[in-house]
Amino acid sequence: MSAIPQALNPSFSSADFRAALGTFATGVTVITARDAHGKPVGLTANSFNSVSLTPPLVLWSLSRSASTMPAFTRGSHYAINILAADQRGIAERFSRKDIDRFEGIKLLEGLSGAPILDGVMAVFECFNRSQYEEGDHVIFVGEVEHCARREGALPLIFHGGRYYTELPL
Repeated sequence: MSAIPQALNPSFSSADFRAALGTFATGVTVITARDAHGKPVGLTANSFNSVSLTPPLVLWSLSRSASTMPAFTRGSHYAINILAADQRGIAERFSRKDIDRFEGIKLLEGLSGAPILDGVMAVFECFNRSQYEEGDHVIFVGEVEHCARREGALPLIFHGGRYYTELPL
């Protein structure tokens, strides 16, 4: 009977891992949904990726300890709002704790009820198709029911713990 292959123990610290991950430039999203009482919830995330064109699937991940976890695990729909270069303040606001993240934010109503942030570069309205627990996060796979984009908008970029609007070539 052969042994089942397993990963080696990490040869680095969590801080080293986080610093290495920070070298990968990403876009910035705010994921929004409604809790069981219909109140909007949302958070800044850069763990967003396409999965499939047919059917149209995307994924993102959330820490198991996040206060918004119940809304996302139980809700049927959410929206992934891709932030534009002029929305750094929104990214920072939705990454803070213990504030009303939606105060002063203009919202639109998505087709299935998920709140959409006005003026975003793009939005993906998703059915909460599946969830996978991995490590200290839950991976959410959304089936995109509707998407839209703002022509000519420039992206907000996150790299090395800082925001950028464009990187020089």
